[in-house]
Amino acid sequence: MALEIRQQLKLSQQLVMTPQLQQAIKLLQLSRIELEEVVRQELEENPVLEEGVDVAEDKELAAEVAQISEIPEPSASSDEVKEFQGNLEEFNQADWQNYLDGYNASGATVDTYEAEEERPSFESLLTKKTSLADHLLWQLNLIRIPDDERSAASEIIGNIDEDGYLKATVEEISQAAGVSIEATERALNVVRDFDPAGVASHNLRECLLKQAEVLGMGDSLVGTMLRDHIDELENRKFQSIARTLGLPLDDVLGAARVISGLDPRPGRAYSQEEIQYITPDIYVHKIGDEYVVVLNDEGLPSLRINSFYRNALSGGQKVDEKAGEYIQEKLRGAIWLIKSIHQRQRTIFRVTKSIVKFQRDFFEKGIEYLKPLVLRDVAEDIEMHESTVSRVTTNKYVQTPRGLFELKYFFNSGINTTVGESIASESVKSKIRDIVAEENPKKPYSDQKIVDILHQEGIDIARRTVTKYREMLNIRSSTERKRLF
Repeated sequence: MALEIRQQLKLSQQLVMTPQLQQAIKLLQLSRIELEEVVRQELEENPVLEEGVDVAEDKELAAEVAQISEIPEPSASSDEVKEFQGNLEEFNQADWQNYLDGYNASGATVDTYEAEEERPSFESLLTKKTSLADHLLWQLNLIRIPDDERSAASEIIGNIDEDGYLKATVEEISQAAGVSIEATERALNVVRDFDPAGVASHNLRECLLKQAEVLGMGDSLVGTMLRDHIDELENRKFQSIARTLGLPLDDVLGAARVISGLDPRPGRAYSQEEIQYITPDIYVHKIGDEYVVVLNDEGLPSLRINSFYRNALSGGQKVDEKAGEYIQEKLRGAIWLIKSIHQRQRTIFRVTKSIVKFQRDFFEKGIEYLKPLVLRDVAEDIEMHESTVSRVTTNKYVQTPRGLFELKYFFNSGINTTVGESIASESVKSKIRDIVAEENPKKPYSDQKIVDILHQEGIDIARRTVTKYREMLNIRSSTERKRLF
């Protein structure tokens, strides 16, 4: 086959997204915390941006921004150095040395302490939550053991997960620490005597049995059930345990009650997981008979264009062309960021207002009256694309008289009822939760029984759907929910 080069004309359409449009879409789907981080980063990297009066609230500044945004693109650079008009008088008169010396100086400064030795170290000013490893190492440093056992103990502590369980075998620890297996086993026994009780266990049986021994119940019925009948305990087969041990059922139930009070995850008290508090992006207030939607701008920096750079572009002093191009580039980026944030806030407002209109019965009467709603309904109402509504409702929260909800919470599929109407899936989940809460713990409802109860209330639902919703609600099966005491 002969290869040849030929020209061919092809006409096609494609979507080309400008950097500004990409930025607007990116900001639209960010959560509030992520948006604050992006704004803080831009404030650090873009000298044209500064915190101050919101551009939208300052009409004079808004007019200047609009005028600046109309500045034409700089011409292509050439070998000849051109001059750009600008005012550098403020720049040249600034006392930059004192500015840099005092920048970010807060609290105690160098001059606060007369002598060098009086100044505290930087590490002493820091604080952090005590981790499980720190707590165990602190206890290890308080005891005297041979060096080989200390090395093995340190290796053991390093292989304990956040729940307090040891995730390495004795052989692996012995090899990693370079000590004998006998020394590693002795070190393991030392670490297992540390607080919290049950730490460094390989499995649940060892963990709970160690806690029982600390309580002085290692040789009692509690210890026997943990050693020999842990599987039956997990499946709540108390009668089988009573028959095997030849004991009354009440004694087995009493021991099971003690075991249920033990901690299966002893390390969680030292968890390093930080609690993330949710700040609503928007509020819904009830004033009289109407619901008012209000944006939450608290915490978001109010951005504006730095007056120094605005004057540099509009002044009469000469500025190097490269400096002018740099200022213009940063200026356009700052303006697009401000406009994108304002557009994001307006879109969230419109979407929330539409949701309130569709779900008014929910705000008035509660979750039982939540209506089926899809993205297309809101998109058609506010004349936007479904993808835009999807981005707006992701990781955005609204504070309502009914509580704090993610905007996606109000979008639900519909389940048919016997009267021909539809009910939101979240309402069905709420009913399942209420049914389980009111059941007899000794005789919990099966999934089929829950289906029958919902049918009596006019909800046509399959058993597999009830099972799916129950698992989504983190409700265990009827066998696991059964309580004999």
